[in-house]
Amino acid sequence: MKKYFVTGIDTDSGKTIVSAILVEKLKADYWKPIQAGQPTDSDTISSLVGRDKKIHPEGIVLQAPMSPHAAAELEDINLKADQFSVPMTDNTLIIEGAGGLMVPINDNEFVIGLAKIFDAQVILVSRNYLGSINHTMLSIDYLKSNGYDVAGIIFNDTPNRATEDFILNHSQLPCLGHIDPLTEVNNKTIQSQLQNIKL
Repeated sequence: MKKYFVTGIDTDSGKTIVSAILVEKLKADYWKPIQAGQPTDSDTISSLVGRDKKIHPEGIVLQAPMSPHAAAELEDINLKADQFSVPMTDNTLIIEGAGGLMVPINDNEFVIGLAKIFDAQVILVSRNYLGSINHTMLSIDYLKSNGYDVAGIIFNDTPNRATEDFILNHSQLPCLGHIDPLTEVNNKTIQSQLQNIKL
Protein backbone atom coordinates (compact mmCIF):
# COMPACT_ATOMS: atom_id res chain seq x y z
CA MET A 1 0.00 0.00 0.00
CA LYS A 2 1.48 3.34 -1.09
CA LYS A 3 0.81 6.13 1.42
CA TYR A 4 1.11 9.86 0.84
CA PHE A 5 0.79 12.37 3.69
CA VAL A 6 -0.46 15.72 2.39
CA THR A 7 0.67 18.69 4.47
CA GLY A 8 0.96 22.40 3.80
CA ILE A 9 3.02 25.46 4.57
CA ASP A 10 0.01 26.94 6.37
CA THR A 11 -3.58 26.13 7.28
CA ASP A 12 -4.99 27.58 4.05
CA SER A 13 -2.47 26.12 1.61
CA GLY A 14 -5.09 24.00 -0.14
CA LYS A 15 -4.47 20.52 1.28
CA THR A 16 -8.06 19.35 0.83
CA ILE A 17 -8.29 20.41 -2.83
CA VAL A 18 -4.92 18.82 -3.54
CA SER A 19 -6.01 15.67 -1.69
CA ALA A 20 -9.17 15.45 -3.83
CA ILE A 21 -7.11 15.81 -7.01
CA LEU A 22 -4.68 13.13 -5.85
CA VAL A 23 -7.54 10.77 -4.94
CA GLU A 24 -8.92 11.09 -8.46
CA LYS A 25 -5.54 11.07 -10.21
CA LEU A 26 -4.24 7.99 -8.39
CA LYS A 27 -7.64 6.28 -7.92
CA ALA A 28 -6.72 6.33 -4.26
CA ASP A 29 -8.49 6.06 -0.91
CA TYR A 30 -8.70 9.06 1.44
CA TRP A 31 -8.23 9.32 5.20
CA LYS A 32 -8.17 12.24 7.64
CA PRO A 33 -6.64 11.08 10.94
CA ILE A 34 -7.51 14.24 12.92
CA GLN A 35 -10.51 16.42 12.11
CA ALA A 36 -11.17 19.58 14.12
CA GLY A 37 -14.45 21.35 13.42
CA GLN A 38 -17.36 20.94 11.02
CA PRO A 39 -18.01 20.37 8.17
CA THR A 40 -15.38 17.68 7.93
CA ASP A 41 -12.74 17.50 5.22
CA SER A 42 -13.96 13.97 4.57
CA ASP A 43 -17.38 15.41 3.70
CA THR A 44 -15.73 17.90 1.36
CA ILE A 45 -13.68 15.19 -0.33
CA SER A 46 -16.81 13.05 -0.71
CA SER A 47 -18.51 15.90 -2.60
CA LEU A 48 -15.53 16.40 -4.92
CA VAL A 49 -14.56 12.88 -5.99
CA GLY A 50 -16.34 10.03 -7.72
CA ARG A 51 -18.62 7.78 -5.74
CA ASP A 52 -16.34 4.83 -6.45
CA LYS A 53 -13.63 6.32 -4.19
CA LYS A 54 -13.27 5.01 -0.63
CA ILE A 55 -13.25 7.60 2.14
CA HIS A 56 -12.26 6.05 5.45
CA PRO A 57 -13.75 7.27 8.75
CA GLU A 58 -11.64 9.86 10.55
CA GLY A 59 -9.31 8.73 13.29
CA ILE A 60 -10.90 11.29 15.60
CA VAL A 61 -13.36 14.14 15.13
CA LEU A 62 -12.96 17.09 17.48
CA GLN A 63 -15.75 19.62 17.68
CA ALA A 64 -13.91 22.94 17.92
CA PRO A 65 -12.37 24.39 14.71
CA MET A 66 -8.94 25.02 16.20
CA SER A 67 -5.56 23.39 16.71
CA PRO A 68 -6.02 19.70 17.63
CA HIS A 69 -4.25 20.07 20.97
CA ALA A 70 -6.56 22.91 22.00
CA ALA A 71 -9.70 21.25 20.61
CA ALA A 72 -8.85 18.00 22.41
CA GLU A 73 -8.27 19.85 25.68
CA LEU A 74 -11.75 21.39 25.46
CA GLU A 75 -13.19 17.86 25.30
CA ASP A 76 -10.83 16.50 27.96
CA ILE A 77 -9.24 14.14 25.44
CA ASN A 78 -5.63 13.02 25.83
CA LEU A 79 -4.67 13.08 22.16
CA LYS A 80 -1.53 11.14 21.19
CA ALA A 81 0.08 10.41 17.83
CA ASP A 82 0.40 6.68 18.46
CA GLN A 83 -3.34 6.19 19.03
CA PHE A 84 -4.10 6.12 15.29
CA SER A 85 -4.16 3.04 13.06
CA VAL A 86 -3.82 3.39 9.31
CA PRO A 87 -6.86 1.93 7.47
CA MET A 88 -6.14 -1.22 5.51
CA THR A 89 -6.61 -0.98 1.77
CA ASP A 90 -5.19 -2.42 -1.43
CA ASN A 91 -5.24 1.07 -2.97
CA THR A 92 -2.92 4.03 -2.62
CA LEU A 93 -3.92 6.00 0.49
CA ILE A 94 -4.01 9.79 0.61
CA ILE A 95 -3.68 10.96 4.22
CA GLU A 96 -4.49 14.60 4.88
CA GLY A 97 -2.87 16.37 7.81
CA ALA A 98 -4.44 19.10 9.93
CA GLY A 99 -3.18 22.65 9.38
CA GLY A 100 0.52 23.12 8.66
CA LEU A 101 3.46 20.91 9.59
CA MET A 102 3.98 22.19 13.11
CA VAL A 103 0.38 22.18 14.32
CA PRO A 104 0.49 20.55 17.76
CA ILE A 105 -1.33 17.35 18.66
CA ASN A 106 -0.39 17.75 22.31
CA ASP A 107 2.34 19.49 24.32
CA ASN A 108 5.09 17.38 22.73
CA GLU A 109 3.91 16.08 19.33
CA PHE A 110 3.13 17.71 16.01
CA VAL A 111 0.81 16.69 13.17
CA ILE A 112 3.71 16.08 10.78
CA GLY A 113 4.98 13.36 13.11
CA LEU A 114 2.10 11.19 11.92
CA ALA A 115 3.79 10.84 8.52
CA LYS A 116 6.69 8.96 10.11
CA ILE A 117 4.43 6.84 12.28
CA PHE A 118 2.38 5.92 9.20
CA ASP A 119 5.52 5.37 7.06
CA ALA A 120 4.07 7.75 4.46
CA GLN A 121 5.82 9.92 1.89
CA VAL A 122 5.21 13.63 2.42
CA ILE A 123 3.69 15.86 -0.25
CA LEU A 124 4.11 19.53 0.63
CA VAL A 125 1.49 21.98 -0.66
CA SER A 126 2.79 25.51 -1.19
CA ARG A 127 0.47 28.41 -1.99
CA ASN A 128 1.99 31.53 -3.52
CA TYR A 129 1.65 34.67 -1.38
CA LEU A 130 4.01 37.28 0.06
CA GLY A 131 6.11 35.31 2.55
CA SER A 132 5.50 31.90 1.01
CA ILE A 133 9.16 31.43 0.10
CA ASN A 134 10.11 31.78 3.74
CA HIS A 135 7.32 29.48 4.93
CA THR A 136 8.04 26.89 2.24
CA MET A 137 11.81 26.83 2.77
CA LEU A 138 11.42 26.56 6.55
CA SER A 139 8.97 23.68 6.09
CA ILE A 140 11.36 21.90 3.73
CA ASP A 141 14.29 22.47 6.08
CA TYR A 142 12.34 20.90 8.95
CA LEU A 143 11.33 17.90 6.85
CA LYS A 144 14.86 17.28 5.59
CA SER A 145 16.53 17.89 8.96
CA ASN A 146 14.22 15.40 10.63
CA GLY A 147 14.57 12.63 8.08
CA TYR A 148 11.16 12.72 6.42
CA ASP A 149 10.69 11.04 3.05
CA VAL A 150 9.49 13.94 0.88
CA ALA A 151 7.95 13.00 -2.46
CA GLY A 152 7.90 16.62 -3.65
CA ILE A 153 6.01 19.90 -3.79
CA ILE A 154 2.67 20.85 -5.32
CA PHE A 155 2.14 24.56 -5.96
CA ASN A 156 -1.43 25.72 -5.51
CA ASP A 157 -3.39 28.74 -6.72
CA THR A 158 -1.87 31.84 -8.36
CA PRO A 159 1.34 30.88 -10.18
CA ASN A 160 4.59 32.74 -9.59
CA ARG A 161 7.40 31.35 -11.70
CA ALA A 162 10.20 33.23 -9.94
CA THR A 163 9.04 32.05 -6.51
CA GLU A 164 8.59 28.47 -7.61
CA ASP A 165 11.95 28.33 -9.39
CA PHE A 166 13.71 29.70 -6.32
CA ILE A 167 12.09 27.11 -4.04
CA LEU A 168 12.81 24.21 -6.39
CA ASN A 169 16.40 25.26 -7.08
CA HIS A 170 17.29 25.66 -3.42
CA SER A 171 15.36 22.68 -2.08
CA GLN A 172 16.28 20.28 -4.89
CA LEU A 173 12.84 18.71 -4.45
CA PRO A 174 10.76 17.67 -7.46
CA CYS A 175 7.72 19.67 -8.48
CA LEU A 176 4.77 17.28 -8.50
CA GLY A 177 2.42 19.73 -10.16
CA HIS A 178 0.70 23.09 -10.31
CA ILE A 179 -2.96 23.58 -9.38
CA ASP A 180 -4.68 26.41 -11.24
CA PRO A 181 -6.73 29.04 -9.38
CA LEU A 182 -10.27 27.64 -9.17
CA THR A 183 -13.25 30.00 -9.14
CA GLU A 184 -15.47 27.00 -8.38
CA VAL A 185 -14.54 23.77 -6.65
CA ASN A 186 -16.50 20.74 -7.77
CA ASN A 187 -15.86 17.37 -9.38
CA LYS A 188 -15.60 18.92 -12.83
CA THR A 189 -12.92 21.43 -11.83
CA ILE A 190 -11.08 18.75 -9.81
CA GLN A 191 -11.04 16.57 -12.93
CA SER A 192 -9.67 19.48 -14.95
CA GLN A 193 -6.54 19.52 -12.76
CA LEU A 194 -5.54 15.86 -13.08
CA GLN A 195 -3.29 16.56 -16.05
CA ASN A 196 -1.33 19.06 -13.94
CA ILE A 197 -0.14 16.42 -11.46
CA LYS A 198 3.06 14.49 -12.18
CA LEU A 199 2.76 11.53 -9.85
